[in-house]
Amino acid sequence: MGDHAMEEPEMDATLRVDGNAVAGLLDQLFRFEITSAMATCDGCGRETAVGALDVYDLDMGAVLRCPACDRVMMRATQIRAVWRVEMRGVRLLRAGA
Repeated sequence: MGDHAMEEPEMDATLRVDGNAVAGLLDQLFRFEITSAMATCDGCGRETAVGALDVYDLDMGAVLRCPACDRVMMRATQIRAVWRVEMRGVRLLRAGA
């Protein structure tokens, strides 16, 4: 697994707010067309459109794999009307122009 941890700068505690403060930003961020977003594989570094990833459609959800190295990039499941998306195999998800 790639260890791409970046050292985080010290943050001023007086600037801290909760996630509701970025509701507008997150609303804009998650309006993109997901299949055209580019996902970088954490295993081999290949950048691929999400719509071009290899997908294994299972009863409980889907597993999306890198077409170059076959590493699991995303898992999506729906349990009791709650969606869960795990993306630990995606180093970067890039969307927009």
